[in-house]
Amino acid sequence: MATFGLIGKVLVHSFSKKFFTEKFANENIDSKYELFEMPSADGLKQLIADQHPMGLNVTIPYKQDVIPFMDKLDETAAKIGAVNTIKFFYQPDGSYKLMGFNTDVIGFENSFKPLLKPWHTKALVLGTGGASMAVAYVLDKLGIEYKYVSRTRKNGGFSYEDLDEKVMAEYTIVINCSPVGTFPNVDEAPNLPYEFVTDRHYLYDLVYNPEVTKFCALGREHGAIAKNGLEMLHGQAIASWEIWNRKMDF
Repeated sequence: MATFGLIGKVLVHSFSKKFFTEKFANENIDSKYELFEMPSADGLKQLIADQHPMGLNVTIPYKQDVIPFMDKLDETAAKIGAVNTIKFFYQPDGSYKLMGFNTDVIGFENSFKPLLKPWHTKALVLGTGGASMAVAYVLDKLGIEYKYVSRTRKNGGFSYEDLDEKVMAEYTIVINCSPVGTFPNVDEAPNLPYEFVTDRHYLYDLVYNPEVTKFCALGREHGAIAKNGLEMLHGQAIASWEIWNRKMDF
C-alpha cells in the first residue's frame, strides 16, 4: 500500500486526509493518506526514512522551509519560492530524489477567478508566508495590483493600522493568506476595519475550516462577495495527485 500525506506544524484543521481517503475508497486505489505533524521541517528526512512516502503535501508553516531539502524545483515553484507538493523519485539502491511543485497556484486561480468583477483591480494580501506567494503569483498573472498586509509594514506594503477608509475603498479584493480564523480558533478574524467593507468588495479566505469563517461572515454582513478556500484545497489536491502519478524523468 502506497503512503501519501501532509506535513505541517498543526494539522487538526486539515480536510486533506478525508479528501484523499474518500478518493482512494471510491476509486479502489490501494493507498493511504496520513497527517504528519512535526515541530520543524527538519523532521522531513526522518519521516521519509520511517514512512517511505510516494508523495507529500506541505502546509503552514513549511512551504518555504522544505525548499533546502529539494533536489530540484518545478519552474513555477522556483518562481514563487514556495513548495506545497513533493514528488519522490526512488532509486534501485534505495536512495531518492525530491522535486518540489506548487499546486496552490492551480487551486487558487481556478477558485478565485469566477467571482471577479470588472472593478476588482487591486488586492490586499493578508500575510506574507508561502501561501501568499502563490496568491501573488496568480494576481500578477491576472494583472491585479496588490499590496501585502502584515503586523509591521514590509516591502512597501501596509500594516493593519494603515487600513483606513481610503485604502479599503481603493483595494476591493481582500485575500486572507494567514491562518487567523482556522479551527479551533473560529471566533478570530484578521484585524480589518470591516465597517469600510461594501458590496463592491470580494473577500477570499484561504482558510476552509470552518466552512464560514468569521472573516467571510463579517464581509457578507456588509454585502461583500465572500468565498472560502475549500474549492482551492480540492483543486490543489487533484493537481498534486496528477503530479505524483505523472511519468517524468528527474
